[in-house]
Amino acid sequence: MHIAVCIKQVPDTTDVRINPETNTLIRDGVASIINPFDVCAIEEGVRLRDRVGEGSKTTVVSMGPPQVDAALREAISVGADEAVLLSDRAFAGADTWATSLTLAAAMKILKPDLILCGKQAIDGDTAQVGPGIACHLDWPQACYVAKVAEIASGRAVVECLMDTGRETLEVELPAVFTVVSEINEPRLPSLKGKMKAKKADIQVLNLAALGLVAEAVGLKGSPTCVNRIFSPPRRAGGEIAPGETASEMAKFAAARMKEWGVF
Repeated sequence: MHIAVCIKQVPDTTDVRINPETNTLIRDGVASIINPFDVCAIEEGVRLRDRVGEGSKTTVVSMGPPQVDAALREAISVGADEAVLLSDRAFAGADTWATSLTLAAAMKILKPDLILCGKQAIDGDTAQVGPGIACHLDWPQACYVAKVAEIASGRAVVECLMDTGRETLEVELPAVFTVVSEINEPRLPSLKGKMKAKKADIQVLNLAALGLVAEAVGLKGSPTCVNRIFSPPRRAGGEIAPGETASEMAKFAAARMKEWGVF
């Protein structure tokens, strides 16, 4: 079984800065990490490969600039077999539609039996890329997967997190699954894994290799755009209600809310 895992390199959320003129994230000098939900997808891909056994492999795929190579090597260090980087200046500025289209084009070349994605990226929080890949490929999908109970040639049984609990689904393969953090506990890289990652040959596919046209990808192929992005202003300190008893403090709070027109 061939398992493909789509990952994204994102800015470390503890160090995010925004350019007020271009409304884009300032990435220069900002630490980058693999999207945490994608780390769980990598781990699940490695575990499923081991469960299925002989002849199975896990390939990690990411779209981005050349520096994403570091994230792909990190994925190899924790057990992935191969890595593919989709990199071309034409891919820049892609929204979720153009991103999922580009990743789907790569999947048509790689021909996996299963695609795993994290449920969402922490820098966008749209949860749209995984389902978008399934849409472009016309494959079945299961979202918010918390457990892969069974997997075999042609089918899988998964448990998905729902608002009311867990739902069990039987899905025909090939399919796309987006996973939640509850699905596993990601491992740390081993020394052997780090050595393998350092020597790994990362395959790079550009626009021509994917058989796409510039008008369909990147900013040109994106039907949505960001008009403005900003960090919310820091909230001012609150006011402590005076009083010795809860009743006195409640009366003070009620009076303040009347002043503010709450009621």
